[in-house]
Amino acid sequence: MQKRKTLKSLLAISAIAAMFSTVSVQAQTQTNAAQNSTAGQTASNARLSAGDEKALKDMAQANINEVAAARIALQKAQSSEVKTFAQKMIEDHGGALSKVQAVAQQKGVSLPTEPDAMHKDMAAKLEQQTGDAFDKMYMENAGTKDHEMVLSKLKSDAQNIKDPDVKALADAHIPVVEQHLKSAQQMSTQSGK
Repeated sequence: MQKRKTLKSLLAISAIAAMFSTVSVQAQTQTNAAQNSTAGQTASNARLSAGDEKALKDMAQANINEVAAARIALQKAQSSEVKTFAQKMIEDHGGALSKVQAVAQQKGVSLPTEPDAMHKDMAAKLEQQTGDAFDKMYMENAGTKDHEMVLSKLKSDAQNIKDPDVKALADAHIPVVEQHLKSAQQMSTQSGK
């Protein structure tokens, strides 16, 4: 009888000890998870360097400029090729802008919301053109010149970006801008024949 009481006592003590150790491990795990989550948010929300913030704003501005010009081209372009190119610019640069905006929001960076002065002037000039003259001006400016300028700036910025999220954006933008430039150059060459 004494053995049974001792055995029951040992089992009860073991069960209580196991329960406390499980609660302790669970509490530690929750605490570590909360600390890791906070550390991740802090790293993700850390203030960007001036250069990284400028690179993020530059990417947003380039995308805004391209989408604005492409919207005009969808309405005014004569050539179906130019309209197709413009639609691709809206899709690609619109999608890229959404990604830039998401990172900017994480990092607490305010982005531009409209085309810059140079591109507003270009839009006004485009609005005055019609037919082949419009198509040519759009492809020379928004198609070729803008993509050359953006590609150069992206490559330059990408070498100096420190924040991994901003760097990933720049690295993802480069091949897309290269493809847009190549398409614009091919279209200019074909129409010049």
